[in-house]
Amino acid sequence: MPLATSSVSTMVQFIVDGCLAMSDRRKRKGDCRHQRVKTFTMALHSDNVTDVATCSNFKEVKTKHIHLDFVVNFDEERIYSTAEITFVSLKDGLKTVNLDVHECMFFKEARDKSSGKLIPFAVRAFAAYGSHMVMELPSSKSCNEEFVVSITYISTPSPGVCWLNPSQTLDKTHPFLYTQGQAVMNRCLFPCQDTPAVKATYTATVKVPKGFKAIMSANHSSFGEVENISGDKDCFHFKMTVPIPAYLIALAVGNLECANIGPRSAVYAEPTMLSRAQAEFDGVVEDYLKAGEQLFGDYVWGRYDILIMPPSFPFGGMENPCLTFVTPCIVVGDKSLTDVVIHEISHSWFGNLVTNANWSEFWLNEGFTMFAQRRIQDVVMGEAFKCLEAQTGLALLRRHVDQEGSDHPLTKLRVEIAPGVDPDDTYNETPYEKGYSFVCYLQSLVGDVNTFDNFLKAYVKKFQYKSIVAEDLFDFFLDYFPKLKEEKVDEKPGLEFSMWLNSPGYPVYTPDLSKGLELTEPAERVSAILADRHGEMNQIPDISKWGTYQILHMLDKLAECSPLSSTTRVEEIGRAIPFLPASQNAEIRLRWCEIVIKNDARAHFDNIRQFLHSQGKQKYTLPLYQAMAKGSKEVKALALSILAETKDNLHSNVKAKVDNEIKKF
Repeated sequence: MPLATSSVSTMVQFIVDGCLAMSDRRKRKGDCRHQRVKTFTMALHSDNVTDVATCSNFKEVKTKHIHLDFVVNFDEERIYSTAEITFVSLKDGLKTVNLDVHECMFFKEARDKSSGKLIPFAVRAFAAYGSHMVMELPSSKSCNEEFVVSITYISTPSPGVCWLNPSQTLDKTHPFLYTQGQAVMNRCLFPCQDTPAVKATYTATVKVPKGFKAIMSANHSSFGEVENISGDKDCFHFKMTVPIPAYLIALAVGNLECANIGPRSAVYAEPTMLSRAQAEFDGVVEDYLKAGEQLFGDYVWGRYDILIMPPSFPFGGMENPCLTFVTPCIVVGDKSLTDVVIHEISHSWFGNLVTNANWSEFWLNEGFTMFAQRRIQDVVMGEAFKCLEAQTGLALLRRHVDQEGSDHPLTKLRVEIAPGVDPDDTYNETPYEKGYSFVCYLQSLVGDVNTFDNFLKAYVKKFQYKSIVAEDLFDFFLDYFPKLKEEKVDEKPGLEFSMWLNSPGYPVYTPDLSKGLELTEPAERVSAILADRHGEMNQIPDISKWGTYQILHMLDKLAECSPLSSTTRVEEIGRAIPFLPASQNAEIRLRWCEIVIKNDARAHFDNIRQFLHSQGKQKYTLPLYQAMAKGSKEVKALALSILAETKDNLHSNVKAKVDNEIKKF
């Protein structure tokens, strides 16, 4: 069933209980920066973290390893499952294990693996996005004792386990199954401690119908070599040897083919997409990986593969380790949107290796990943391109802050999540772009970018395989740079680290992006001509050879001027620059459609219809419905018509958000 959507007012009434309760900083001696980084040990602030999005008792017992046995049945849209979970008790006398589950699950039994005894359990209400499984162990466990619980159950359709019929796929010949664990939806796939504070290794066997391929976010895979729980070797086997939080375990099953795109990378896609996807990514992925390793340290995951998802996939990309899920919108034909893959590769260090300990700290994942993405762009594509792309991102943040208001609580870095609120409902541009601005501010305090790169390597090495909160970062930063600690840069008036975390609004510091002027100034000149009703179209240079982000910058500026002074100006622009309404680049199409809506350019309404029919990505779909909610009577009628035609192809989360916008009509 679709997730309940909570109002913002409900969301901000409560503060995560205890998530800000952190131990005092300990005083440290010594002055040798690099020696201290290697030898200094401390208790993490995240050891005291709370997570209102989990009902698991992860402070008393932690998951060490998960083995999953899946039999996928497309006819019934069910996964017949067994989860064998290895736990470690963190206290003497442990009697109860609490896990996150979902109402889409039907449980058969739970057993203690060593004794074979049945474990009594109950499933209770928890939140709209999940339920609470309580197991009473047959015998109490002592501190550090390991034990294995086996749970047999059936998983049915849910927000985290998505079943697509053939009409919802690209080839329209086979059904498709995929899971989406982030933020708190892998409790739909298997019983777990669904919090980023807990990391574990996993293995899995997956039995699928003939003609289907299963792939997972694992660094080892095989077929026909390992028996499943029923003794059948006719199945896929997966093994992840690097500990990860539950939300990063991912599964996809479909009519998939595979092609190599590098020495440690392949792309998976439906047959009609495969050759285009291979051409889009061939050669470039290895360049991105090498740049990341040069900047941030070893790539510990082994392989880096890409799965091109069906059009209804609601995200740009999902950084499942070893196997990034990406929207087909980035397969443009000119490699112009492959920066989405740079972003997901960057998560290999920031997010997947060093992880936010709860979802209030999501900016630690995304802010550092944005910085890492743009450092890789700097190395591979040049500083001017990096600055232009960053300006595009900050423009999205400015748009969000202007729309929501500078005092809106969701424009804080550290988000206040109320009990019962789905962390996904707090998703916006802030953790990405405001987080990026704060990491840039830290780099500005250091000065030299190469010195900051070395800090990032040390940061990854220090916290790899761990989950942290902002105070862990702050302590490490100040210990790494003792001179900055002496200067008390974390207390600088107006720029206090605590202010960055807890104050809403646009960032008080943004990076110097002036190196991008050689690309932005021509774009702004063209935008000014187009916005002027008297601007002559013959004054416009040939922009068809511009890079994507230069065109996006021009369109962003044109959107800022909309509605334009002439009601026919958009039609004139479309005739003068015909590749704009005809573009198949999703980022260009989004901005063009926004301009069409703002100017009520009815001659181009079909551009909106075609774009919303072509994909279901939330980043593109939701803003257009939000814009149409503010449009003319004709625009609102268009929105209702398009939604009626496309609603069955939208992910349930996206559909719920669009429905909320429709209610504003």
